[in-house]
This record gives sequence, C-alpha cells and structure tokens, in this order.
Amino acid sequence: MSEAHVCKKILVADDSPTMRSLLCATIAAIGDYEVIEAVNGFEALRILPREKVDMVITDVNMPDINGLELVRFIRSNLQYKNLPLLIVSTEGSERDRQKGLSLGADDYLVKPFDPDKLRAFIQKHLH
Repeated sequence: MSEAHVCKKILVADDSPTMRSLLCATIAAIGDYEVIEAVNGFEALRILPREKVDMVITDVNMPDINGLELVRFIRSNLQYKNLPLLIVSTEGSERDRQKGLSLGADDYLVKPFDPDKLRAFIQKHLH
C-alpha cells in the first residue's frame, strides 16, 4: 500500500496582502506546499498550536506582535525550536539582519526578495 503524500505546510506572516500573495505565488511555483497565511504575528501565534507547520516565513514590521517577537517566541518554545524560520523584510541594514539571525532566524531576505533565494531556502529545509 502506498503512503499518502503529505503536503508540507508553510506559515507566512505578513501584514501586507500584496507581499503575502507574492510569497504564496512564489511558494506555489516551487512545489507542492500548503501555505497558511497570517496577517500579523499575533495571528501566527494563534495558528501555530492548531496547525502542524513545517516552516515559518515572517515579515519584521507588523502590528501587534512583530516578526522579531514571533521569532523569539518560536525559538524559546521547545515544540517549535527546530522549525525552519525565514525573515523577509524591508529592513535591509546589516544590523537588522544580524538581529534577526541572532534571535534564531535561519536566514534573512530583504524585500524585494529574490525568488531564487526563497526557493533555495525552502528546498534546503523542506527537501
């Protein structure tokens, strides 16, 4: 009996509908992934316990709970500490990048992001 194909789930947290749809379209072009969208960090935190996600992609500047707070929460929680985490942000300085990485993000892409870099990150972590 063949094993049912299980689609990997990627949680995308970004308050910009345009950026969420761009990220979703890029992810859809890469392969068979289910994308769960969150309009901010607070919604992402509500989704995490309800959905078994395989990766989180987050913006930094969001209302309520920002992306850095989301990264900090995920990395401090044993249940999620090994979840691949990518920050995609307009904050492009080296200082911003270092802060995101030091909080535990696996990588940091600057908007407008390079679809090939996003593809490489996803394929590396969800092979």
